[in-house]
Amino acid sequence: MAMNENKNAQEEPADMKRAELSDVTPTSAADIDYQETSLDIWDKKYRLRAKDGRIIDKTLDDTYKRVARALADVETTKAKKDKWYREFLWALRHGAIPAGRIVSNAGALEHKPATSTINCTVSGTIHDSMDDILNKVHEAGLTLKAGCGIGYEFSTLRPRGAYVSGAGAYTSGPLSFMDIYDKMCFTVSSAGGRRGAQMATFDVGHPDVMDFIRAKREAGRLRQFNLSLLITQEFMEAVQADGDWKLAFPVTGDEADTDGLDLNDPEQVVWREWPIKANYITDDAGLVACKVYKTIRARRLWDVIMASTYDFAEPGFILIDKINEMNNNWWCENIRATNPCGEQPLPPYGSCLLGSINLTKFVRDPFTDKARFDWDEFNKTVSIFTRMLDNVVEINGLPLAEQRHEIMNKRRHGMGFLGLGSTVTMLRQKYGSEEAVAFTEQVSRELALAGWRTGLELAREKGPAPIMDEVFDVTAEMLRKRPEMKRDGYKVGDKVQGKVLHARYSRYMQQVAEAEPELVNELAEVGCRFSHHSSIAPTGTISLSLANNASNGIEPSFAHHYSRNVIREGRKTKEKVGVYSFELLAYRQLINPDAMPFAEAENEKLPDYFITADDVTPRQHVDMQAAAQKWIDSSISKTANVPTDYPYEDFKGIYTYAYKQGLKGCTTFRFNPEAFQGVLVKEEDLENTTYRFMLEDGSVIELKGNEEVEYDGEVHTAANLFDALKEGYYGKL
Repeated sequence: MAMNENKNAQEEPADMKRAELSDVTPTSAADIDYQETSLDIWDKKYRLRAKDGRIIDKTLDDTYKRVARALADVETTKAKKDKWYREFLWALRHGAIPAGRIVSNAGALEHKPATSTINCTVSGTIHDSMDDILNKVHEAGLTLKAGCGIGYEFSTLRPRGAYVSGAGAYTSGPLSFMDIYDKMCFTVSSAGGRRGAQMATFDVGHPDVMDFIRAKREAGRLRQFNLSLLITQEFMEAVQADGDWKLAFPVTGDEADTDGLDLNDPEQVVWREWPIKANYITDDAGLVACKVYKTIRARRLWDVIMASTYDFAEPGFILIDKINEMNNNWWCENIRATNPCGEQPLPPYGSCLLGSINLTKFVRDPFTDKARFDWDEFNKTVSIFTRMLDNVVEINGLPLAEQRHEIMNKRRHGMGFLGLGSTVTMLRQKYGSEEAVAFTEQVSRELALAGWRTGLELAREKGPAPIMDEVFDVTAEMLRKRPEMKRDGYKVGDKVQGKVLHARYSRYMQQVAEAEPELVNELAEVGCRFSHHSSIAPTGTISLSLANNASNGIEPSFAHHYSRNVIREGRKTKEKVGVYSFELLAYRQLINPDAMPFAEAENEKLPDYFITADDVTPRQHVDMQAAAQKWIDSSISKTANVPTDYPYEDFKGIYTYAYKQGLKGCTTFRFNPEAFQGVLVKEEDLENTTYRFMLEDGSVIELKGNEEVEYDGEVHTAANLFDALKEGYYGKL
C-alpha cells in the first residue's frame, strides 16, 4: 500500500561489482560460496575506493593483500617486510580478521588520510567543571570524526540540584550534559557518513542513578548512546543482604566544612573507590569521602534496574570491581568506562585495537563423525595474528596526543574469536551443552597461551611495552589491593618495575602461571610486548561480511534463515535483507542441498544440533561466557536471549547467577516491540506485532511488522518505518 508517495527511490551505485574469490587459498574441505549479502556488506563497508569512486580493491583477496602489506610495512627491514607480508596474508586467508577499522583503513592513507585503524576509545575522565565538560565534547568530536566509537563515565559530574559555588547556582546534573554529547555525536556521524557509537557508564551509587536508568524512556533521547551501570561488589552484597544503599558523591574539604559533615559518621559520609582524587578528601588507602545524599533499600534500586533491563534491554550491567580486580594494569589504572559494546574496559584515553579469529576455518570434516578442530593451525594463526595486531599500534591514526601516548605506552590489543556457535554446530555439538562449554574454555585457553608466548618472543625481538620497564613507587593502595606484596617483603616507598607488577601480581596472570609457570617467570624478567591480549567483540558486520555470516563473536547463530535490518546509503529507513547462517550454507553445500530450518519433509530436516539463540537457556549463555572469561584478560560482549514471556523473577536470577559466576558484565535481550526495533529481527516476531500509524486526517492504519508499505517514494517494512518515524531518524541515516 502507498502512504504519501512523493519521492523517487535512489538506485544502487552502477559500479557495484561482486568479488572474485578464485585466488583465495582453500582452508577446509570445501570453499563455501559467499552469499550476496556478505559480499554486499564488504563492498559497502570495507572495499577501498578512490576519492573519485574508482575501485581499488578489485576482489576480497585484494582487501586482504592491502591490509597485509600495510601491517608488514611496519617491520624494519625489507626482508622482514617481505616475510611478514607472506605470513600476514596467509593468516588473513586462514581466519584472522582484523576489526573493521583496520580492514577499512589500513593501507588506505592516500585515499582516507584522516581516519584511524582503531575501532573504539574511552574518553579522558570528565572533571566536574564546565570547562572540562566542553573540552571533552571537543575531543570526542575529533575522535568520532576519525571513525572511532567512544565511551565515557558521566557519574564524575555532581548530581542534579547540587550547588556550584563558582557559578553561584545549582547544577542541572549529568543527564543534561549527556544530551550535549548525544547531539554532537549525531551531527558528526551524519556529516561523516558513519554512524557514531557511544557508551555512557554511570556509578550505581550516584544520587542521579534513577534518572540515568530511565533516561531513554523519552522518545528520541540519548539514541547515540548505549547505557551501562557500574555495579560494585558493595552494592551486590547490599542486595543479597537486603540492606540499605547510600547514594553519595565526593566532597571537597571546603564543602565538608560548609556542610558541617562528620567524616567519621557513616550516615553522612561513605568512603569509596573513585576515579578522581584531586581536590576531594581521600584517606591513606586511596578511598574518597562521599557525601550521602539519600539512603534507599538496595533491593528497591535493584528492582528498578531489573525492570528496565527486562522491558528495555538497558542499562547494561558492568561488574566494575571484578574488572578492576582482574585488570592486568591493576596498579596504575582505575577503569570506569568501556567501549560502546562493552568488551573493552579501558582507562582514560584507552583504545580498543581489536581482531577476531574465524573458528569455522579450523573445522575439518564438518557434520561427520570425523569432525574435529585443527589445533595446530589455530595456534599458528593466533601467533601470526598477534604480531599483526601489535603492528597496528604503529599506524593507529588516533587524533589525540593522549590517545596515542596511551596506546604506545601499553600496546594493549584485544584478540578474540567469532563463529563459535557455527563451529560447535559443525562439530555436531549443541551450543550451551557441557561439551560446548568445554570446547569454549579450551579454545579461549589456547588463544591466550599462544598469545602470551608470542608476546614474550616479540618483547625479546622488539622490546617490551614501555610500561613494563617503567619504575613505580609502592603505595598503601597497592598493598591494600595486593596483600601478597606485603608477604613478599614490599613496603610503602619501595620501587618496582611494571613487568613485575604485571606478571607476578595481576590476578589474571596468576591464573596463566598455573598453566605455564615458566612462561610467566620469563615475562616477569623480560616484560611482555603488550599489557593485554584478548577480548571477544560482537563482530556483527565482519561476521556477516568477511566470515560469510558465521555466528557473531561468542554467540550462537541468531537464526539459520532470517532478516537483518541494514542501513543503506540513500535510504530513509533501514532495509530488511534475508541471510543464511554460515553453518546452514555449509551443510547445504557439503551434506544436503535441500535442508532448511523448520522443514517437515524428512529429507529436508536439519540435525537436532542445529540450534539457535532462543534454544539456549539464559543459564547456558552465562556458562558459555564464564568458560571463555577465565582466559580472556579484557572482557566479552555477549547477550543472553530471553523469551518475551520469560518470568520476571527468573529473569532477575540471570544477573545474580552472572555475578556469582565471576563475569565482568551481563547483557540480556528480550523482544519488546514497544521499546525498540533491533538489527536482527525474526520473522515470527514481526508477524506477531501490529504497528499503528496515524495519518494527517486522523485516520489510523494498522500493519503487521513484516508487511511492506510504500512511503515517500520507497518501500519499507512497517516495523522499520515505524521505528524510524518514532525515533526521529527517518531520512537521516
